[in-house]
Amino acid sequence: MTNRQYFSFAICILLIPVFASCSTDDRTRILVYSPHGKEMLSMYEKAYEEQHPDVDVQWIDMGGQDAYDRIRTEAMNPQASLWWGGAGGAFSHAADEDLLEPYTPSWANSVGNASRGANDTWFGTYLTPEVIAYNTDALDSTDVPHDWDELLDDKWNDRLLIRYPMASSTMRTIYGSMILRQPSEDEGYRWLAGLDRNVKTYTADPTQLYIRLARGEGDVTLWNLTDIFIQSVINGYPFGFKIPESGTPILTDGIALVKGGPNLDVARSFYDMVTSDTAIVSQAHRFYRIPVRTDIDKSRLPDWMTDLDLREMPVDWDSLDAEIPRWMQYWDEHIKGRGEDYLMGN
Repeated sequence: MTNRQYFSFAICILLIPVFASCSTDDRTRILVYSPHGKEMLSMYEKAYEEQHPDVDVQWIDMGGQDAYDRIRTEAMNPQASLWWGGAGGAFSHAADEDLLEPYTPSWANSVGNASRGANDTWFGTYLTPEVIAYNTDALDSTDVPHDWDELLDDKWNDRLLIRYPMASSTMRTIYGSMILRQPSEDEGYRWLAGLDRNVKTYTADPTQLYIRLARGEGDVTLWNLTDIFIQSVINGYPFGFKIPESGTPILTDGIALVKGGPNLDVARSFYDMVTSDTAIVSQAHRFYRIPVRTDIDKSRLPDWMTDLDLREMPVDWDSLDAEIPRWMQYWDEHIKGRGEDYLMGN
């Protein structure tokens, strides 16, 4: 190995935590931050590279909040070109901090104002309902909690698995919505403490959540409908779900270019491909993504989607987006792992 080859190899090893892969070829590289999972990301990486063999699409599968945090950290030297997936609120915060590059896709007029950023800094792609999910080998559908408050019952003590919320747009949306459901912020914290009391484990990432739930290390979790479908149908995990009877928060999942990111012209082209009409319909069928766009003919969507009985929970998204960083910090410092003591006033 020559000195130059050794140096390139060493740099690749050092950058493994940063890049999904390290390329030493001459192709144009773009890096995508996304929580959409290796199945979907790999498919579009391959599809785009087949059409554009001079481009190397790389991606890192990470939580939506992690993506936002990393883009903030890298603001002076952006590494990613595209952020594909995460709560609309996180995208709005990024836009306010001038971290996003405005872009107006061809389908912009089919997305309402509530699902897009000011000055076209970001656009909603999917509607993501949050659900109560469970291990179907351990529980019959009649035994599963039918609504949020049932999760606080003593019968679920040490039976809940929860994805660590600090890095997850899905969990931050659920926790913020649970606070907003209560008459006061303090009562919202007490609700989260009651939930914490029944949590067996907070998993570090979604993969650990799926594995532990499938193994029966816990019986119930809170997660998004899309991923539960994917893990059940595609990966064969014994998962089912309940849409809470009182309604569920429906997160708007976004997409945006990263301001100052490398090769933004290529990133725009990739953006256009993964949000095209054909791609959106394919994602609905293959990856259970519910389109935000109103111009997609419903006859092209899967039957389960058009028949889905969603009871949307009213959520003050402006308040949630503004307060969730403070709420989650308080939860992490005062409630996580101490739910019983918190309720007892200790």
